[in-house]
Amino acid sequence: MTTSHLTCRPQRPRYCATVLATLVTSVVLLSGCASGPNANPADPLEPFNRGVYKFNDAVDVAVLKPVATVYRDFTPDLLRQGVRNFFNNLQDGWSAVNNALQLKGQGTSDSFGRFLLNSTFGLGGIFDLASDLNIDRSTKDFGHTLGHWGVAPGPYLVLPLMGPSTLRDAIARPVDTLGNLTTHLSHVPTRNTVIVVELVDRRESLLKATDMLEQVALDPYTFTRDAYLQRQRSAVLDGNPPDDVRYDEPLATDSKGTP
Repeated sequence: MTTSHLTCRPQRPRYCATVLATLVTSVVLLSGCASGPNANPADPLEPFNRGVYKFNDAVDVAVLKPVATVYRDFTPDLLRQGVRNFFNNLQDGWSAVNNALQLKGQGTSDSFGRFLLNSTFGLGGIFDLASDLNIDRSTKDFGHTLGHWGVAPGPYLVLPLMGPSTLRDAIARPVDTLGNLTTHLSHVPTRNTVIVVELVDRRESLLKATDMLEQVALDPYTFTRDAYLQRQRSAVLDGNPPDDVRYDEPLATDSKGTP
């Protein structure tokens, strides 16, 4: 599997949004011929998604996993942890914005506090002092924000090179891209280097999980899909989904994000 995110030059967000919107529209139009009578209600595009999943997996096996493995084997643990802390700190900053958009005072306070503390005394986030002080991380993105305010996830999608998603999360990706501070670096070589390092770091963090997946899952596609949908539902509902709601069914919410 692959993990990535849409990247673009800061001066061209409309172009990136248009490309992604075109991709999403094309996928939705394909749903009529891709779905079947026995399709999972959360995954009516399963034939199409499986094809994209195989493509992503081939790219991962050929490029991403080998690079991530070399990165893990030849980079000191302390340096890798510092890199991970740096990118987690940037995510905390964006999480503060999304917690605020969801009117979650505690999440906003925790996320902003983590970002401020680690960005200053943690030397730009290299050191995670906030976790040492037991300040909780409340990771939120714009897809979670849309879900909180009642936007249903729509069908499960596997995006080329970007991996698991839903229609709602795919639409939210351009906004999340703008919220990623690395995409606003004006020096193009530096920006591209940071983006590549972030991608490799994310893939390295999943090496153990994907190795286990290959060993225990009879159908890695299904396992990945169900895990992603469950994780996103849990994030939207702050880890408190009602007992009578299944994670593999479309989430219907009212205007407050409550099922």
